[in-house]
Amino acid sequence: MAEGADSTAIEGELRSLAETADSEVNVGETALKLAALDRPHVALDRYRDHLAELAGDLRGSGATSLTDQVAALHEVVVARHGYEGDRLTYDDVQNANLIRVIDRKKGLPVSLGILFIHAGQAAGWNVVGMTFPFHFLVRVEAEGARASLDPFEGGAQISADGMRNILKRFGEDGPVKPEFYQVASNREVLMRLENNIKSRAMQARDFPRAAAIVRRMLLFAPGYASLWRELCLIETTAGNLRGAVAAAEEYARRAKNPGQRHDAATLLQRLKKSLN
Repeated sequence: MAEGADSTAIEGELRSLAETADSEVNVGETALKLAALDRPHVALDRYRDHLAELAGDLRGSGATSLTDQVAALHEVVVARHGYEGDRLTYDDVQNANLIRVIDRKKGLPVSLGILFIHAGQAAGWNVVGMTFPFHFLVRVEAEGARASLDPFEGGAQISADGMRNILKRFGEDGPVKPEFYQVASNREVLMRLENNIKSRAMQARDFPRAAAIVRRMLLFAPGYASLWRELCLIETTAGNLRGAVAAAEEYARRAKNPGQRHDAATLLQRLKKSLN
C-alpha cells in the first residue's frame, strides 16, 4: 500500500517554488500538494495518474482549432470523466481540495478550472486562468482565436453578457472591465483556490486556521506583499500581536510602492503601541 504524503516534505517542495519562474509552476501538481497538507495520509500517485490521464485524453483528441479544443475540454473533463460544479453543497470546503474534488467529481469554479488548465497545458494547449472576479473563468487560445470558458458550467463558452450577469449576481452592476480579461498567473490561480479555504475559516472565526492557510500561500508566493498584510490583520484579530508585528515587518520589507510602504508603517506603529 502506498504511503501518504509527508507534510514536512511537501512544505519544503512548496517553499522551493518561491524562486521558480511562474510559468514553471505546475498548477495541477501544486494544487495536489496543497490538498495533501489537509489529507496527509492520502498517497498522491493515483491522483497524479488521473491528471496525466486527463492530459492524455486531450492529446488523443487531436484538436487544433479553437472550436475543437473547447469541445474536447468538455468531452474529456465533463462528459468522459464526469466533473461538474457542486451546486448543492457549494460552500463545502472539500470543493477547494483537489484530492476531494477528484474523488467526488465536484468542485468550485477554480478547482474545476485547475483541471482544465492543467490538462490543457500538459497537452500543449494555451489554456490559462483569468482575473475575472467572484467566479473563476478560463481562457483557451488557438490559431489566433480565443474563448472564455466557465468550468463550473461544463466548460461552456461565456460571453460578455454572461460575465455581466455574474457581476450583477455579486452586486456589481457595471461593464466588464478590461482587467477582468487578463491572464491570472499560476500563483494567482493557486492563491485563489486557497482563498476559498481561508474565507470559510474566517466565516467560522477559526483565525488560527485562516492564518495557517495564508502562511501556506506564502510558501510558494512570498513576494506578494498583500499576503503579508492579510496575515498581519488575521493575527491581529486573533490577538496574536507578536505574530502580527512580524507579518507587518515582512509586509514593509516586501512593499512595492509608496502606498504599501505607508500602510505598512501605519500598521507597525499601531501594533507596537498595543504591545507597549
